[in-house]
Amino acid sequence: MKVFVTGATGWVGSAVVDELLRAGHAVAGLARTDEKAMALAATGAQVVRGTLDDLDMLRTAASAADAVVHTAFNHDFSKFAENAEQDQRAIAALGGALEGADRPLLVTSGLSGLPRGATEADAAQSVWPRKSEQAAQAAREGGVRVATVRLAPSVHGIGDHGFVPILVRMARQHGVSAFIGAGENCWSGVHRLDAARLYRLALEQGATETAYHAVADEAVPFKAIAEVIGRRLGLPVESRDRGHFAWFAGMAGGDMAVSSERTRRLLGWTPSGPSLLADLDQSAYYTG
Repeated sequence: MKVFVTGATGWVGSAVVDELLRAGHAVAGLARTDEKAMALAATGAQVVRGTLDDLDMLRTAASAADAVVHTAFNHDFSKFAENAEQDQRAIAALGGALEGADRPLLVTSGLSGLPRGATEADAAQSVWPRKSEQAAQAAREGGVRVATVRLAPSVHGIGDHGFVPILVRMARQHGVSAFIGAGENCWSGVHRLDAARLYRLALEQGATETAYHAVADEAVPFKAIAEVIGRRLGLPVESRDRGHFAWFAGMAGGDMAVSSERTRRLLGWTPSGPSLLADLDQSAYYTG
């Protein structure tokens, strides 16, 4: 099939592109700059130049595809609400192009707003501005075959520039690798390549579910994450209040541990990459 991928040069999207190409699918990927377009073209994918604000372009590219994977999101937390609105508009445009076409759309989201131990059947309650799941639901109500891929808060691997590297930078800045309270809140994790394989399997099997959980390590205590970072950096590991983490407190104190049993069973998805703690215990995570 021909798949249009937004965020095609990003951390998750680039892995999805590679996974789809290796499986024999054709890929058209969104690229914002000349540099990113060149990198994408080198993979063998077709380049679609533009941004998430180019709604007509998104509709055109989605209309020409057999399936769409939306991984793009601007994670600049200084304008997070604005970025969430951009994401909603993009999903609406992609969904509008697929209404009545019976072609799948995979929308990327996270685990925020889900209770501890949640399954794929649980609906997310919005606790922050991002509304990816709500936008997917609106598209579904409009007749689009849409599923949400809920990514673990740590999509890890060498080259990771997500939430764990933020913790590493904070530890260096403050001279302590910290956790909140007793550090018993848990994150989940998934290796980047395992997540990419999940997207492919979901597309190939028709995106029949409302949500899939891209989660390999279902519950990693936040204190255990802090302990690896502290040991690697030679820093003390201590409890701090939420103020220590400033704008990142919601994530650092979040309890984002869910089940992926249904996703594994339905897709035949068996994560095989390193665990979150094993990845975090590699020196490459601390060389940046």
